Amino acid sequence: MTFMCSSYSNVASLSSNLLGRCKSLSDSEGFRLAFPGSKGSLATIPCRQLSRLNFSGTSRRTRTLCKPYAMRESHQAVVVDENSVHGSLVGREKEVQAKGVPVFVMLPLDTVNGNGSLNRKRAMNASLLALKSSGVRGVMVDVWWGLVEKDGPRNYNWNGYKELVDMVGKHGLKLQAVMSFHQCGGNVGDTCNIPLPGWVLEEVDRNPDMVYTDKNGRRNREYISLGCDSLPLLKGRTPIQVYADYMASFRDTFREVLGKVVEEIQVGMGPCGELRYPSYPESNGTWRFPGIGEFQCYDKYMKASLRACAEAVGHGDWGKDGPRDSGYYNQFPDDTGFFRREGTWKSDYGSFFLKWYSEALLEHGDHILGAAEGVFKGTGAKLSGKVAGIHWHYGSRSHAPELTAGYYNTRETDGYTPVARLFKRYGVVLNFTCFEMKDGEQPQHARCSPEGLLKQVTSVCRKANVPLAGENALQRYDEDGYGQILHNSNLKLNEQSGKPNMCAFTYLRMNPQMFQRDNWHHFVWFVRNMSEGRTMRHGEEEHRQTELTFDASKALRNDAEALMYA
Repeated sequence: MTFMCSSYSNVASLSSNLLGRCKSLSDSEGFRLAFPGSKGSLATIPCRQLSRLNFSGTSRRTRTLCKPYAMRESHQAVVVDENSVHGSLVGREKEVQAKGVPVFVMLPLDTVNGNGSLNRKRAMNASLLALKSSGVRGVMVDVWWGLVEKDGPRNYNWNGYKELVDMVGKHGLKLQAVMSFHQCGGNVGDTCNIPLPGWVLEEVDRNPDMVYTDKNGRRNREYISLGCDSLPLLKGRTPIQVYADYMASFRDTFREVLGKVVEEIQVGMGPCGELRYPSYPESNGTWRFPGIGEFQCYDKYMKASLRACAEAVGHGDWGKDGPRDSGYYNQFPDDTGFFRREGTWKSDYGSFFLKWYSEALLEHGDHILGAAEGVFKGTGAKLSGKVAGIHWHYGSRSHAPELTAGYYNTRETDGYTPVARLFKRYGVVLNFTCFEMKDGEQPQHARCSPEGLLKQVTSVCRKANVPLAGENALQRYDEDGYGQILHNSNLKLNEQSGKPNMCAFTYLRMNPQMFQRDNWHHFVWFVRNMSEGRTMRHGEEEHRQTELTFDASKALRNDAEALMYA
């Protein structure tokens, strides 16, 4: 028997719904879903790609859902009115938006390869089908500057991303596109190396002060220093102009799908796409968790800014250099004169320096977000920006790792309200990480508090009326990790309205392990509960619905796992 689906995007949703509604199953006759193909043809998906479902005949229950359509190749074909089936795609999405948190999944970092083509297309296609069947809203992808504009200034190659957008749209999914102006490689979870465009690195070779520098002169080539924001050092253009031109080219290329398939533009503003300094680089063992990191303000442009600000407040001596007693990457706060309990950070000089350092970062964010707003205004795509979840030593007075990263957040100062106000100014969603973490899972000596940090950021977003989106910082497949995300998603931003904490959650990251049977089962359970706005429920009905969705997606999961391991 064949069921006719009016659009390809409804296939996975409809298969799950029919599984929950129709109980007349037989292994002797094939079940297929049909949908309009290209040029008016009829494409079908066999039952092995959907589930073990097989429908024998048209039972009374089935006939209530279906009506006669046509006869094709000796198979009875029927049209299903998706609007009459509880939980159809459109109704489901409205339901999720009303009471739950839509889930997205990050795609692999190397989704587009060095030649500018979509990587492993069959595996990607199968994976997207499986993700759709699980109930996720969409996927996220890094749109790498180092790939798209690598061949020269304004020489853009969007081909691989065009293929991806077409595939995502075909499957009825949404896309979060990250404008990734940073290098891939050298940080937690980086599985490939994608440097900045070669022509940019040539300029850096000629002028090493274009990148962030620590007090020992170590250059970090992950991202262009904010000290260069207004300087035409990139073949006659400033970095901000280069980023704006890149975003404008993306807009022009994908104009027809912005606000439709491409639902969100996340604007990269620093290493790992986060609004921060590269204060804790893992490359070559420079930094190890839970070290305090180092200030990154020793290129000549930032030093000139520091001198000018110091002279403006009548303390020229404060502008000679950064703090001399701030320690090294892998020290603890109490090992330093600057960050210890009653350290230099509390002095007039310390306050001046930290304010200058953090405000320079905010100004950088203002430049880029202002450019992004100008580019994407009126396209229908929303903007977001990412803030780092630096939770180690949060229990200390100075919050040293946050300070070196550019967040002036201590026991006595609130460093996240200025960030939230910046995002509010441009209508930007604040994307925050470490939603899966518990304080009790962290090493005690590091005085970590991801839960305390998240509560602070949640409170800041509530007061500033800024939408909050979430991510997990580290890969998790277990029920405890998912349960913590569910718990944090129900920290109400608005207690009176009952609205959920988050407007979206993006899961890190799609890989072969995710599609392993037990891991997939946990993921399906998680997506269902997030979509329903629930916490960790294990009731009979919740279990039944999860099993139905899991069964409906089983064959798709198998295909995705096999192709990703191939």
